[in-house]
Parts: sequence; structure tokens; C-alpha cells
Amino acid sequence: MRSECLVVEFRVTGDDCPLAAASRAANATVDAAPPLVRTDGYTLLRASTPDQEVGTRLDDDDRVRYLHGSHVDDRWNYRCLSKDPCVVHELVDVGFLVESVHHREGVERHVGAVVGYDVLDAVLEAAGDRVGVSLERVTTLGEEGDRPVAQRWDLTPAQEEAVRAALAAGYFTVPRGATAAEVAADLDISKSAFLERLRRGQDSLFRQLFADD
Repeated sequence: MRSECLVVEFRVTGDDCPLAAASRAANATVDAAPPLVRTDGYTLLRASTPDQEVGTRLDDDDRVRYLHGSHVDDRWNYRCLSKDPCVVHELVDVGFLVESVHHREGVERHVGAVVGYDVLDAVLEAAGDRVGVSLERVTTLGEEGDRPVAQRWDLTPAQEEAVRAALAAGYFTVPRGATAAEVAADLDISKSAFLERLRRGQDSLFRQLFADD
């Protein structure tokens, strides 16, 4: 029997990974993509923040390697490698499907999913062994949520990919977290191709959302 898929949100304190430490030291807000572990043991960190001091703090951190920063629409975007593992990796190891991590002055909010309450208990136990953790929100992903996004909103796979990439990069935020050219580069397509896919995808989404109008 298939277990319920639960959408969950955790509040984590006491993590000392480079992004958490930089957010705390700079008294800043940092939006981060899920950290990626490489086969060489390094972790790829990708983050966006309105506070340039976060980059200074990362640059001063001996655990950080190959820091790259760019300034787009009043936000600083950083990519770097870290030898220090993030606490979220321990949660992933026991079944947490992380979607986003938000740092605010050293306190983290992790959003993602788990399959079943047994896995949720394991995730909470794993986090509690290392950091302070509280469960902020749990909702059940229903059958409608189980349907692929492209099926629910009549998007092509390319349009869905463009919308997801733009959302993850902060393209829709004010100010923007990334330019169209940067998102296109991440997708390995031209800027014009990205914008066309994005606009067609948005047109399909908005037409269905406001169909009654």
C-alpha cells in the first residue's frame, strides 16, 4: 500500500553550516537552493540575498572554496563549495525530499516532503540529534497534487522546466534574484528560447487560473 506523501516545513536552529553562519553573522536573510553533495565530498551551495555582507562572511569562512558572486537587481547571488556538510543532508539520508532552504539571521526554514509518518518521525529524530528542530507545518499531498504539473496545467515539459527554473532562481521575486540570461544559461538554452517558453507557460497557467473571468 502506498503511504501518504506529506508536505512539511521545519524550523531549525543551531546549524553551523557556512550559509547559516553567514546569515547569522550578517544578520541577513538568505534564500538557498537545496545543497548538492558531490562525489568528492564537497557540497555545492547556491544562495541569493539582498545583503552583500553575506558574501564577505562566506569569503572569510575557511570551509568555503571557489566562491563566486554576482549582483543582479539589488540581490547578490553566490555559488561556492563547502567541505562542511549541511544538516539537511542528514534529513535527506532518512527520507526528507528537500525543496528549499530559507535562512534568516541563522534560523532556517526547510520546506519539502516525506512519504509517510514513519519517515517524518525518522527525520525529526535525525535533526534533533544535531540541532534544534520544530515542525511548523504538515499537509497531505492529495491526488490532485500527485498529478504531474504538466498534466494539471497543460504545459509542455519544456515550458514546465522554464517556469520551475525561473521560480528556483528567484526570477519572479522583487527585486529579481536572477536575470533571464542567467536562467537561460542554467538551462543551457538561449535567452530568447527561455523567454518564449516562460511566456507560453505563463499564458497557459493564467488562462486556466482566471478561466471564469
